[in-house]
Amino acid sequence: MGPGGVGHSRLTAHDATTKGDGMGELDGKVALVTGGTRGIGRAIADAFVREGCKGVVINGRSPEKGAQALREMNAGDRVHFISANVKERADVEMLVAETVKKYGRIDILVNNAGGGENHAPVAQLTDEAMQDALLWNFWSTFWGMRASLQHMLPQQHGRIINISSVEGKHGKPGVSIYVAAKHAINGLTKSCAQEVGTQGITVNCICPGAIETDIMKEAGPQAAEAMGLTYQGLLDWFAEEAAIKRLNTVEEVAAVAVLLASDLGGGITGSMISVDGGTAAF
Repeated sequence: MGPGGVGHSRLTAHDATTKGDGMGELDGKVALVTGGTRGIGRAIADAFVREGCKGVVINGRSPEKGAQALREMNAGDRVHFISANVKERADVEMLVAETVKKYGRIDILVNNAGGGENHAPVAQLTDEAMQDALLWNFWSTFWGMRASLQHMLPQQHGRIINISSVEGKHGKPGVSIYVAAKHAINGLTKSCAQEVGTQGITVNCICPGAIETDIMKEAGPQAAEAMGLTYQGLLDWFAEEAAIKRLNTVEEVAAVAVLLASDLGGGITGSMISVDGGTAAF
Protein backbone atom coordinates (compact mmCIF):
# COMPACT_ATOMS: atom_id res chain seq x y z
CA MET A 1 0.00 0.00 0.00
CA GLY A 2 1.05 3.54 -0.66
CA PRO A 3 -0.63 6.84 -1.35
CA GLY A 4 -0.17 6.31 -5.08
CA GLY A 5 -1.74 2.85 -5.17
CA VAL A 6 -3.98 1.49 -7.90
CA GLY A 7 -7.75 1.55 -7.79
CA HIS A 8 -10.87 2.41 -9.78
CA SER A 9 -10.84 5.26 -12.27
CA ARG A 10 -13.94 7.42 -12.58
CA LEU A 11 -13.46 7.95 -16.32
CA THR A 12 -16.13 6.37 -18.49
CA ALA A 13 -15.66 4.34 -21.65
CA HIS A 14 -17.08 7.24 -23.64
CA ASP A 15 -14.56 9.61 -22.07
CA ALA A 16 -11.72 7.30 -23.08
CA THR A 17 -12.69 7.17 -26.73
CA THR A 18 -13.76 10.70 -27.57
CA LYS A 19 -10.45 11.53 -29.25
CA GLY A 20 -8.24 9.44 -31.51
CA ASP A 21 -9.39 11.62 -34.39
CA GLY A 22 -6.02 13.14 -35.27
CA MET A 23 -6.32 15.90 -32.67
CA GLY A 24 -4.75 14.35 -29.59
CA GLU A 25 -1.45 15.13 -27.88
CA LEU A 26 -0.26 11.53 -28.39
CA ASP A 27 -1.41 10.77 -31.93
CA GLY A 28 0.10 7.53 -33.25
CA LYS A 29 2.09 6.76 -30.12
CA VAL A 30 2.32 3.34 -28.43
CA ALA A 31 2.29 3.04 -24.64
CA LEU A 32 2.70 0.33 -22.02
CA VAL A 33 1.13 0.95 -18.61
CA THR A 34 1.85 -1.55 -15.85
CA GLY A 35 -0.86 -1.95 -13.26
CA GLY A 36 -3.17 -0.45 -15.84
CA THR A 37 -6.52 -2.09 -15.13
CA ARG A 38 -7.50 0.09 -12.18
CA GLY A 39 -6.78 3.34 -10.42
CA ILE A 40 -3.90 5.58 -11.45
CA GLY A 41 -2.75 3.23 -14.19
CA ARG A 42 -6.23 2.91 -15.62
CA ALA A 43 -6.78 6.68 -15.58
CA ILE A 44 -3.49 7.15 -17.43
CA ALA A 45 -4.39 4.48 -19.98
CA ASP A 46 -7.79 6.10 -20.53
CA ALA A 47 -6.15 9.48 -21.02
CA PHE A 48 -3.62 8.06 -23.47
CA VAL A 49 -6.40 6.55 -25.57
CA ARG A 50 -8.33 9.80 -25.44
CA GLU A 51 -5.24 11.72 -26.58
CA GLY A 52 -4.79 9.60 -29.70
CA CYS A 53 -2.44 6.71 -28.90
CA LYS A 54 -2.73 4.07 -31.61
CA GLY A 55 -1.96 1.37 -29.06
CA VAL A 56 -2.05 1.13 -25.26
CA VAL A 57 -1.06 -2.08 -23.50
CA ILE A 58 -2.41 -2.38 -19.99
CA ASN A 59 -1.08 -4.95 -17.55
CA GLY A 60 -2.33 -6.61 -14.41
CA ARG A 61 -2.22 -10.00 -12.74
CA SER A 62 -5.96 -10.74 -13.04
CA PRO A 63 -7.32 -11.73 -16.47
CA GLU A 64 -10.82 -11.03 -15.15
CA LYS A 65 -9.96 -7.45 -14.22
CA GLY A 66 -8.18 -7.08 -17.55
CA ALA A 67 -11.25 -8.22 -19.47
CA GLN A 68 -13.43 -5.85 -17.45
CA ALA A 69 -11.09 -2.93 -18.19
CA LEU A 70 -11.16 -3.68 -21.92
CA ARG A 71 -14.96 -3.75 -21.88
CA GLU A 72 -15.17 -0.47 -20.01
CA MET A 73 -12.59 1.29 -22.17
CA ASN A 74 -14.36 0.16 -25.35
CA ALA A 75 -11.46 1.21 -27.57
CA GLY A 76 -11.25 -1.85 -29.79
CA ASP A 77 -7.79 -2.85 -31.01
CA ARG A 78 -6.26 0.33 -29.63
CA VAL A 79 -6.12 -1.27 -26.18
CA HIS A 80 -4.59 -4.65 -25.36
CA PHE A 81 -4.36 -6.44 -22.00
CA ILE A 82 -1.50 -8.72 -20.95
CA SER A 83 -1.53 -10.65 -17.70
CA ALA A 84 1.86 -10.58 -15.98
CA ASN A 85 3.47 -10.39 -12.54
CA VAL A 86 5.84 -7.42 -12.46
CA LYS A 87 7.75 -8.99 -9.57
CA GLU A 88 9.23 -11.38 -12.15
CA ARG A 89 11.91 -10.05 -14.52
CA ALA A 90 10.86 -12.38 -17.34
CA ASP A 91 7.28 -11.12 -17.12
CA VAL A 92 8.32 -7.46 -17.32
CA GLU A 93 10.60 -8.12 -20.28
CA MET A 94 7.75 -10.05 -21.93
CA LEU A 95 5.42 -7.08 -21.51
CA VAL A 96 7.78 -4.82 -23.42
CA ALA A 97 8.43 -7.42 -26.13
CA GLU A 98 4.72 -8.12 -26.60
CA THR A 99 3.93 -4.41 -26.81
CA VAL A 100 6.42 -4.05 -29.65
CA LYS A 101 5.11 -7.23 -31.30
CA LYS A 102 1.50 -6.02 -31.11
CA TYR A 103 1.96 -2.40 -32.20
CA GLY A 104 5.39 -2.30 -33.84
CA ARG A 105 7.15 -0.01 -31.34
CA ILE A 106 7.05 1.40 -27.83
CA ASP A 107 7.09 5.16 -27.33
CA ILE A 108 5.85 5.51 -23.76
CA LEU A 109 6.46 3.37 -20.69
CA VAL A 110 4.52 4.03 -17.49
CA ASN A 111 5.86 2.02 -14.55
CA ASN A 112 2.78 2.27 -12.36
CA ALA A 113 2.48 -1.14 -10.69
CA GLY A 114 3.58 -1.15 -7.08
CA GLY A 115 2.62 -1.25 -3.45
CA GLY A 116 3.63 -2.83 -0.17
CA GLU A 117 2.40 -5.45 2.27
CA ASN A 118 3.22 -6.56 5.81
CA HIS A 119 4.15 -3.07 6.95
CA ALA A 120 5.86 -2.75 10.33
CA PRO A 121 8.27 -0.46 12.17
CA VAL A 122 11.87 -1.11 11.12
CA ALA A 123 12.65 -2.84 14.41
CA GLN A 124 10.00 -5.48 13.65
CA LEU A 125 10.27 -5.47 9.85
CA THR A 126 10.94 -8.75 8.06
CA ASP A 127 13.41 -9.29 5.25
CA GLU A 128 10.59 -10.75 3.19
CA ALA A 129 8.45 -7.60 3.42
CA MET A 130 11.33 -5.37 2.33
CA GLN A 131 12.34 -7.69 -0.51
CA ASP A 132 8.75 -7.94 -1.76
CA ALA A 133 8.35 -4.15 -1.79
CA LEU A 134 11.61 -3.70 -3.68
CA LEU A 135 10.59 -6.29 -6.28
CA TRP A 136 7.12 -4.81 -6.64
CA ASN A 137 8.23 -1.20 -6.93
CA PHE A 138 11.93 -0.72 -7.65
CA TRP A 139 13.00 -3.85 -9.51
CA SER A 140 9.90 -3.89 -11.72
CA THR A 141 10.59 -0.27 -12.66
CA PHE A 142 14.25 -0.99 -13.42
CA TRP A 143 13.44 -4.04 -15.53
CA GLY A 144 10.83 -2.11 -17.51
CA MET A 145 13.15 0.83 -18.11
CA ARG A 146 16.04 -1.34 -19.24
CA ALA A 147 13.91 -3.38 -21.63
CA SER A 148 12.16 -0.34 -23.11
CA LEU A 149 15.40 1.53 -23.67
CA GLN A 150 16.56 -1.24 -26.01
CA HIS A 151 13.83 0.02 -28.36
CA MET A 152 13.76 3.72 -27.50
CA LEU A 153 17.48 4.32 -28.01
CA PRO A 154 17.59 3.04 -31.62
CA GLN A 155 14.49 5.07 -32.52
CA GLN A 156 15.91 8.14 -30.73
CA HIS A 157 12.63 8.82 -28.99
CA GLY A 158 10.88 7.73 -25.82
CA ARG A 159 9.07 8.77 -22.70
CA ILE A 160 9.55 6.90 -19.43
CA ILE A 161 7.20 7.86 -16.61
CA ASN A 162 7.75 6.23 -13.23
CA ILE A 163 4.95 6.50 -10.70
CA SER A 164 6.69 7.26 -7.45
CA SER A 165 4.99 8.89 -4.46
CA VAL A 166 5.11 11.85 -2.14
CA GLU A 167 6.69 9.27 0.19
CA GLY A 168 9.60 9.18 -2.27
CA LYS A 169 10.43 12.69 -1.09
CA HIS A 170 9.80 12.32 2.62
CA GLY A 171 9.26 9.55 5.14
CA LYS A 172 6.52 8.18 7.34
CA PRO A 173 6.76 5.86 10.31
CA GLY A 174 5.65 2.28 9.83
CA VAL A 175 5.78 2.19 6.01
CA SER A 176 9.55 2.21 5.44
CA ILE A 177 9.41 -0.54 2.80
CA TYR A 178 7.31 1.69 0.54
CA VAL A 179 9.26 4.85 1.38
CA ALA A 180 12.60 3.17 0.67
CA ALA A 181 11.45 1.69 -2.64
CA LYS A 182 10.06 5.00 -3.90
CA HIS A 183 13.23 6.88 -2.92
CA ALA A 184 15.19 4.30 -4.93
CA ILE A 185 12.96 4.83 -7.96
CA ASN A 186 13.56 8.59 -7.78
CA GLY A 187 17.34 8.10 -7.76
CA LEU A 188 17.23 5.67 -10.68
CA THR A 189 15.07 8.10 -12.63
CA LYS A 190 17.48 11.01 -12.16
CA SER A 191 20.52 8.98 -13.18
CA CYS A 192 18.86 7.49 -16.26
CA ALA A 193 17.64 10.91 -17.38
CA GLN A 194 21.25 12.12 -17.42
CA GLU A 195 22.30 9.12 -19.51
CA VAL A 196 19.69 9.45 -22.28
CA GLY A 197 18.97 13.17 -22.33
CA THR A 198 20.58 13.72 -25.73
CA GLN A 199 18.85 10.69 -27.28
CA GLY A 200 15.33 12.10 -27.52
CA ILE A 201 14.26 10.24 -24.37
CA THR A 202 12.88 11.75 -21.18
CA VAL A 203 12.70 9.99 -17.82
CA ASN A 204 10.53 11.42 -15.07
CA CYS A 205 8.69 10.55 -11.90
CA ILE A 206 5.21 11.55 -10.87
CA CYS A 207 4.87 11.67 -7.10
CA PRO A 208 1.17 11.40 -6.22
CA GLY A 209 -0.21 12.28 -2.85
CA ALA A 210 -2.82 10.17 -1.13
CA ILE A 211 -5.57 8.79 -3.36
CA GLU A 212 -8.22 6.47 -1.94
CA THR A 213 -8.02 3.72 -4.52
CA ASP A 214 -8.89 0.04 -4.28
CA ILE A 215 -5.45 -0.92 -3.03
CA MET A 216 -5.57 1.85 -0.43
CA LYS A 217 -8.84 0.41 0.83
CA GLU A 218 -7.40 -3.11 0.84
CA ALA A 219 -3.98 -2.46 2.39
CA GLY A 220 -4.57 0.86 4.12
CA PRO A 221 -5.96 -0.51 7.40
CA GLN A 222 -2.84 -2.59 8.03
CA ALA A 223 -0.54 0.30 7.15
CA ALA A 224 -2.57 2.59 9.40
CA GLU A 225 -2.23 0.14 12.26
CA ALA A 226 1.56 0.06 11.80
CA MET A 227 1.49 3.84 12.08
CA GLY A 228 -0.70 3.77 15.20
CA LEU A 229 -3.78 5.11 13.39
CA THR A 230 -7.22 3.99 12.32
CA TYR A 231 -7.80 3.78 8.56
CA GLN A 232 -10.01 6.88 8.63
CA GLY A 233 -7.39 8.57 10.75
CA LEU A 234 -4.81 7.78 8.07
CA LEU A 235 -6.98 9.34 5.35
CA ASP A 236 -7.62 12.37 7.52
CA TRP A 237 -3.87 12.73 8.15
CA PHE A 238 -3.11 12.67 4.45
CA ALA A 239 -5.80 15.27 3.75
CA GLU A 240 -4.66 17.52 6.61
CA GLU A 241 -1.06 17.44 5.33
CA ALA A 242 -2.14 18.81 1.96
CA ALA A 243 -2.61 22.48 1.22
CA ILE A 244 -5.87 21.62 -0.56
CA LYS A 245 -7.11 19.69 2.54
CA ARG A 246 -8.37 16.78 0.46
CA LEU A 247 -7.04 13.70 -1.25
CA ASN A 248 -5.95 13.85 -4.86
CA THR A 249 -7.68 12.09 -7.77
CA VAL A 250 -6.43 9.67 -10.40
CA GLU A 251 -7.47 12.09 -13.14
CA GLU A 252 -5.13 14.74 -11.74
CA VAL A 253 -2.22 12.32 -12.02
CA ALA A 254 -3.23 11.26 -15.53
CA ALA A 255 -3.21 14.86 -16.75
CA VAL A 256 0.45 15.21 -15.78
CA ALA A 257 1.27 11.87 -17.40
CA VAL A 258 -0.17 13.15 -20.70
CA LEU A 259 2.06 16.22 -20.56
CA LEU A 260 5.18 14.17 -19.82
CA ALA A 261 4.34 11.71 -22.62
CA SER A 262 3.73 14.44 -25.21
CA ASP A 263 6.12 16.21 -27.56
CA LEU A 264 5.58 19.37 -25.52
CA GLY A 265 6.96 17.53 -22.51
CA GLY A 266 10.31 17.00 -24.23
CA GLY A 267 12.02 19.64 -22.11
CA ILE A 268 11.07 17.99 -18.82
CA THR A 269 13.37 15.20 -17.66
CA GLY A 270 14.92 13.98 -14.43
CA SER A 271 12.02 15.60 -12.57
CA MET A 272 10.04 14.42 -9.55
CA ILE A 273 6.71 16.11 -10.22
CA SER A 274 4.38 16.20 -7.24
CA VAL A 275 0.63 15.79 -7.68
CA ASP A 276 -0.03 15.91 -3.98
CA GLY A 277 -2.06 19.01 -3.23
CA GLY A 278 0.96 20.79 -1.78
CA THR A 279 2.01 18.08 0.66
CA ALA A 280 5.69 17.74 -0.22
CA ALA A 281 8.15 20.40 0.85
CA PHE A 282 9.92 20.20 -2.52
